[in-house]
Amino acid sequence: MKRQKQNPKSSFLKKIFVKICRKLDFEIIDQGNLHLPVMNKSGENNLSTIGKESLLLPMGRTKITRPIKSLNIIIRTCASVNMLSQSKKRIFNSDKKDYTLNTLVSIIKSINYSKKLFNKIKLNLTIIDHDSDHKTINKMKKLLKKQFFKNEILKLDIEHFKKNIREFNEEGKKVSNNQISNMCNINQSLNLGKECDDLVYFVEDDYIHTLNAIEEMIYTYERISSQIGKELILCPSDYPYLYNKLENSKIFLGHRHHWRSVSETLCTFLTSSKIIKKHFKKFVSACEFEHYPFEKPFHDIYKTELCISPMPAVAVHYTNINSVYGLSPLINYKKLWEKKI
Repeated sequence: MKRQKQNPKSSFLKKIFVKICRKLDFEIIDQGNLHLPVMNKSGENNLSTIGKESLLLPMGRTKITRPIKSLNIIIRTCASVNMLSQSKKRIFNSDKKDYTLNTLVSIIKSINYSKKLFNKIKLNLTIIDHDSDHKTINKMKKLLKKQFFKNEILKLDIEHFKKNIREFNEEGKKVSNNQISNMCNINQSLNLGKECDDLVYFVEDDYIHTLNAIEEMIYTYERISSQIGKELILCPSDYPYLYNKLENSKIFLGHRHHWRSVSETLCTFLTSSKIIKKHFKKFVSACEFEHYPFEKPFHDIYKTELCISPMPAVAVHYTNINSVYGLSPLINYKKLWEKKI
């Protein structure tokens, strides 16, 4: 086969053209190989620039008008209680401490997978723990010791928040001790969250995250918030029970996932401190009176604020195999549990 020689004049003109495009802030793409010469990136790479623009092929650019300043991750842990309101075994039949530690490991891995993001975004991780044994606490401390981000482990101040909880729930039943500690932990988390500078991610200790979870949520929040001109709520899990209803959903393009609007979540979600402050009384009402369902006050907030979840999930709720409130569809649960993806 005869080798084609590159035309020096053509190459020179191309370089000049690329420089002009760069000056004009105009992007071009070679559809023969999906190379973007102005950015000098392949179309398969991450083309977005945090705080500046979201770029998706073939949708073009979305200017970021709502850049993210910081992210606070607040994990609520309780390694001593297997299930909050039932006695069933979880998928893979491990002790609760294993789910707690795997949740932390998956978040740490996801953070480090997107470490460059945090050159521009402040990051802090807080664990609020209730009644985990010393061995589990020490393992959490060891996992966090050598990380590049600020972190701390706080003890749940259960007595401070317990006095605000009504004795009987919406069904007329006495609130269990496990539920009381859960409500206190959510309350303490919300009080921390409203004082944060920007985004807050509230996480329960049985959600295993994909490597791209943190990156996907940050880029998606910037993109969609900039598009709609307001704050929003991101639920990282794709709950199966939401497919049992015939509801209309708005579909959005996130960073590398599709996201759809949802009207219900559990208690793991990402939002801004602005949303928490705006609806603080409504959020906290879930911590003072046990509604049915428990998250009912949150669902009332989603009637006026956009809440979206990814398809497929970027974090999976590892509960029992038959729970419609847990395992997201179309996920390889074993590989994710073993932290291979």
